[in-house]
Amino acid sequence: MSEQDAPTYEGLEKGQVVATREVEFTRDTLVRYAGASGDFNPIHYNDAFAESVGLPGVIAHGMLTMGTAASVVEEWAGPGNVVDFQCRFARPIPVPNPGSAVVTCTATVGALMDEARMARVDVAVELGGQKVLMKAQALVRCA
Repeated sequence: MSEQDAPTYEGLEKGQVVATREVEFTRDTLVRYAGASGDFNPIHYNDAFAESVGLPGVIAHGMLTMGTAASVVEEWAGPGNVVDFQCRFARPIPVPNPGSAVVTCTATVGALMDEARMARVDVAVELGGQKVLMKAQALVRCA
């Protein structure tokens, strides 16, 4: 935990956007994530298989999407200051070949907890204006 890198509680306000990032997912991204995570489910690399199970084609890994959202908050909050992260998956992220899927992540202060000196940060994760994660929320320890 690194409280010295933590955001200052007094400097936060509900509704304040604290971080934004656009992330590009390509087929190469999926291959690298599969290798790192060990998740070699064919829905992440084989269009024919993905379509056979009702998907629009190859989709990004859910944990890659969740990790991307969490990393946006962690980069703002500092190492060790995100004490919890939760989300619900709303829709898959189709990743075309060739091409990419560009996801927009926006982190906003959703609530402040005075006694605990923590902030709940809500993360909107969207592809083409549609949410791909719901109730994506982080609890952040503040200085």
